[in-house]
Amino acid sequence: MMQKESQISKLLKKTSPILVVISVIMVAGGCGGRTPVPSGLQPAVQEKRLARMGYSIQVGAFSHLDNAARLTALLEGRGLNPYYYVHETGLYKVRFGDFPSKETARAHAENICATGIIDEYYIVSPDDYAVVKERKYGQRYIRDKLVETAERFVGVPYRWGGSTPGGGFDCSGLTQAVYQLNGLNLPRSSKKQYQAGVPIKRSQLSRGDLVFFATSGGRTVSHVGIYTGHNRFIHAPGRGKRIHTDSLSNRYFKTRYVGARTYL
Repeated sequence: MMQKESQISKLLKKTSPILVVISVIMVAGGCGGRTPVPSGLQPAVQEKRLARMGYSIQVGAFSHLDNAARLTALLEGRGLNPYYYVHETGLYKVRFGDFPSKETARAHAENICATGIIDEYYIVSPDDYAVVKERKYGQRYIRDKLVETAERFVGVPYRWGGSTPGGGFDCSGLTQAVYQLNGLNLPRSSKKQYQAGVPIKRSQLSRGDLVFFATSGGRTVSHVGIYTGHNRFIHAPGRGKRIHTDSLSNRYFKTRYVGARTYL
């Protein structure tokens, strides 16, 4: 059962602007967590696999992004690690948590309900994620799902603005959300994302892999995007801009490209 927008909107309007300014979408990690890139990437000597997501809590079904952003801020103010995303219906929803059991997730959700921040929620089961179908449909299936999820974020503001500006997706927050929505627990920062994957050459890139850049000089990873095929990738480019698609052949990114990682 989903949170009704009219109900939560009343609560959000009463929220202190100070709280709303708190970074909305896991900004604490940022694209930062930069890590130096070795001069020569060697093929991975052993397979790396991301942990599968457990049970998560989903709340809200908003037609307006600002309501989803404000609810995310409220939840983050309670020490959670929430993110909003664009559902296939076009509505904005908020999700958070990685719990070992449905009972644990439900108990956590009920505690939040007791605070009045939410009054309805939905428990996302590990069986609901696309990754569980990989064995049946093959790796191509999950790669396509990762790209489809990323494409739904295109046009969403990197930084949501309004009378009470809040945060938006930074580059690694976007990639983490896309992977977690499909059942793969990708780390938060670009540094940890870079370390968690298997190094691949640019010629080996497949849909859903991540591409990394040094946008702050040198060979220090400071930006990440999701490869969509045909030399293109989706990323959150910077404050004041919207999530969009760029080309690896673009001179700016071509000269700052430092490597790619696969997780499948």
